[in-house]
Amino acid sequence: MRIALVKLSAIGDVVHALPVAAALRAGLPQARLTWVVERREAAVLRGNPALSEIVPIDTRGWRRVRSALAIAEAAGAVVALGRHLRAGRFDVAIDLQGLVKSGVVTAATRAPLRIGFAAARCRESTSTLFTNQRVTPPPSARHVVDQYLSLLEPLGVRPRSAEFPLPTDAGAEARVDEFLASTGLKPQDRLVVLNPGAGRPDKRWPVARFRDLARSLVDDAGAAVLVAWGPNELDDARAIVDGSPAGRVSLAPPTDLDDLLAVLRRASVVVAGDTGPLHMAAALGTPCVGLYGPTSAERNGPYGQIHRTLAAPHGVMAALGVEPVLRSVAEILAR
Repeated sequence: MRIALVKLSAIGDVVHALPVAAALRAGLPQARLTWVVERREAAVLRGNPALSEIVPIDTRGWRRVRSALAIAEAAGAVVALGRHLRAGRFDVAIDLQGLVKSGVVTAATRAPLRIGFAAARCRESTSTLFTNQRVTPPPSARHVVDQYLSLLEPLGVRPRSAEFPLPTDAGAEARVDEFLASTGLKPQDRLVVLNPGAGRPDKRWPVARFRDLARSLVDDAGAAVLVAWGPNELDDARAIVDGSPAGRVSLAPPTDLDDLLAVLRRASVVVAGDTGPLHMAAALGTPCVGLYGPTSAERNGPYGQIHRTLAAPHGVMAALGVEPVLRSVAEILAR
């Protein structure tokens, strides 16, 4: 059986979908699994033992084209993608995204069985035009990970657990160990990683709250703190470090995906909003404190029983105080 998985973006969503590939490999060990994913998110899938092929695409780049040459190049890439997917001769395609663009890719596989969510569960209901087997997750599937896994029901695959294989790079692991040693951190020290960034402004906890949390973690919990940051987040990260006790709150170095995963593996606790690093940390089994405002903590919280999730009053991140976050981190550190 040849199966195409269509989950294009974003990083946290791709992480949430990893158990689908693992469950298919376990339930249908002879199947050939192909994952179609945005180029930026493809790194999450590198070395995934469940997959036979990764097909990276660049819909973000296609939408940004302006010049005649760029339009021609994008059109050529779309044609090549369609040709490649047809050559795959897929028996099944699974649209895990529920968007029109993912539906188009699903249809382009020409798989006779195209599975997706029922319209009420799709972010863009017209995506159902491209599927022919539509699934409504059971009421027990509250978290998005379990909702994704429910799409395997038509194939008779019923996973017993969720597995999240993520890549490991020896060079990145060594670089992070060297960096942490340079900050004076010892292996027995409790390290709390703060990630203040998020893809949307309304999902970000105020920088001043992160700064106060860092100070309290050092003064009251005796923890060391590392502030992680991504593109366009360096100023916020520096503001947290500069307003915190010297020597116990450090700025993380620039990180690619492998470096960030290495940092998250070494954390005792990760504190972040609803964003990719939080979900990567949870997938690694690192305890997390997730800070939620406009998005559903029940659906999108860090997956698993070892984590804490805090919902901001009225969905406004600024309404969430430092004390409950500090208390949640302290409870995890005390275990």
